Amino acid sequence: MSALSVRLPESLHKNAKEFAAQEGISVNQLISTALAEKLSALATEDYLEQRAKRASRKKFDAALSLVPDALPERADRK
Repeated sequence: MSALSVRLPESLHKNAKEFAAQEGISVNQLISTALAEKLSALATEDYLEQRAKRASRKKFDAALSLVPDALPERADRK
């Protein structure tokens, strides 16, 4: 495991301590989890951008044409 020294504004550090205590975890664990969530979101964004570049309107229309025309379920209607 690596060690990383991070400078935080006092208010952010205070909030991190409070939320970590509420969750019953250490500030280190809170920060690790928050960073993992952020990295996952960024990776997902990159993945979706790459997929969008490969998109084809023709293939989309072909797939959509296979969906039968039907009214929405009663619970889904407004």
